Amino acid sequence: MAWQLFSTCLLILRISGGLQENQINCITGRIPLGQRGRLFPSFTSMPVRRIPQTIIVGVRKGGTRALLEMLNIHPDIVVAKSEVHFFNLDENYQKGFDWYCAQMPLSQPHQLTIEKTPGYFASLKAPERIHSMNSSIKLLLIVRDPAKRVISDYTQVLHNRKERHKPYQPLEEILIHNGQVNTNYKAVQRSLYDVQLSNWLQFFQLNQFHIVDGDRLIVDPLLELRKVETFLGLPPRIEPSNFYFNQTKGFFCLHLRGHEKCLDHSKGRPHPMVNSTVLEQLCAYLEEHNQNFFSMVGRTFKWC
Repeated sequence: MAWQLFSTCLLILRISGGLQENQINCITGRIPLGQRGRLFPSFTSMPVRRIPQTIIVGVRKGGTRALLEMLNIHPDIVVAKSEVHFFNLDENYQKGFDWYCAQMPLSQPHQLTIEKTPGYFASLKAPERIHSMNSSIKLLLIVRDPAKRVISDYTQVLHNRKERHKPYQPLEEILIHNGQVNTNYKAVQRSLYDVQLSNWLQFFQLNQFHIVDGDRLIVDPLLELRKVETFLGLPPRIEPSNFYFNQTKGFFCLHLRGHEKCLDHSKGRPHPMVNSTVLEQLCAYLEEHNQNFFSMVGRTFKWC
């Protein structure tokens, strides 16, 4: 009886226009915070699964995992632990919105839910699908030197192939064809940030994005995280004491709720040496795309 009454109230609100679809929470009783307390007072303090108010959309091998783990320090943020790949993979998108919601963590009323899937940024379908869910969502994009990103992308694939005892090619053989940069190589295509951002700007305003400098995040994480806190409208709760430099790994690790945490062994793998002439060719090819991206976002980065 209680559930029937609740469903009826929810239906009336939907029909009357009192709720927008992108405001509805994920679980049973998916009423937004402002409505929930008025209709069902006991719901105001209940943890619920909610659609993310923020998504880290990319870039692949740009530092998305590090960014998510660092933001997870903030008491007003909860994060989806796994990459969901809902908006970029048809087989997941076809599972429906309820499936997506089930991947979200429980959150308290004051907390923001964040998920990250770096495959979203290069996806042609993800921007429109995310816009359909929530046209006012805030988006985090972490970028790094695109040439280094190509090498890091290759390094991950190389490691996986070695683990499976599969053959592999040196990066130079994949990257250069007939003396020219192989523009069909997916790792190169993923580093054309201007091309991908243009697709997103068909659906979202630039002020809905916050660009995180992935190269700076490595050496000065607190500075970058302060900017993210401001963008998300959160009080500054991430402190210098939350970080310590791990000499063995060569990057910052976290002090989190009384525990120390470093990113797993797959992060910070040493890159293979790349022929300097090949690297120069790659940087020359990327230069125009980099300049376009700088113009689009109104910022410059020290790349190549």
